[in-house]
Amino acid sequence: MARTIDIPEPKLSRLLFSDTRFSWLWLILRVYLGWQWLSAGLEKYASSAWVGSQAGSALKPFLAGALSKSAGSHPDVSSWYASFLSHIVIPHAALFSYAVTYGEILVGAGLIIGAFTGIAAFFGAFMNLNYLFAGTVSTNPLLLVMGLLLILAWRNAGWLGIDHWLLPALGVPWQHPKKL
Repeated sequence: MARTIDIPEPKLSRLLFSDTRFSWLWLILRVYLGWQWLSAGLEKYASSAWVGSQAGSALKPFLAGALSKSAGSHPDVSSWYASFLSHIVIPHAALFSYAVTYGEILVGAGLIIGAFTGIAAFFGAFMNLNYLFAGTVSTNPLLLVMGLLLILAWRNAGWLGIDHWLLPALGVPWQHPKKL
């Protein structure tokens, strides 16, 4: 017979990630991170090198730079990621250019308005990881940490946002949705 053991959540963790009194902290972090993503995406959207007639032309030099970092005795880019870039991303640079642009805009908008905050933060963190795998440090580690914190705080990170109404209405995967 199987026994279930309930391991209580630490009080500090519950306070930070579950208590709506800290939703103001997540609001500040969420809007800042959202603005970073939204402004980066809108800048790309305004450029025909990212979306439009020359889509992919801005991405190709970035990818070439990443591939150049995959050589040598201490490469910045792992061989498996360089293989992914050269065989999947570069041949479809225009498609990935659109995906990056619209992904950044959607992540930014979702974080700013607080809609599906945990999901938006997850996809933002996923993009940060890809930039890091490509050997680009910049602000990516900081943005990744912020995104991970928002993923952990998904239950109340959007409390001062659309999630305040959206999550109770839709429910969560382990509950049946409530009727509107």
